[in-house]
Amino acid sequence: MISELSIFLRAHRRAALKDLAHRFDADPEALRGMLELMERKGLVRRLPPGTTCAGCCQCDPAAIELYEWRE
Repeated sequence: MISELSIFLRAHRRAALKDLAHRFDADPEALRGMLELMERKGLVRRLPPGTTCAGCCQCDPAAIELYEWRE
């Protein structure tokens, strides 16, 4: 699952935890654990609260948990 998550983030550059949970049909807490592991390895970073996803602009930016692929 981590490799699929890596491939997805590498291709899309950034994604919200909520969207990842929907895409992978997975529990957000399980994904958060994987993302934290990837963050410790320097592969992804969690963006600060309030960062916009550049999507529809209908969500409260403070409620979005965004992750970004690092290169």
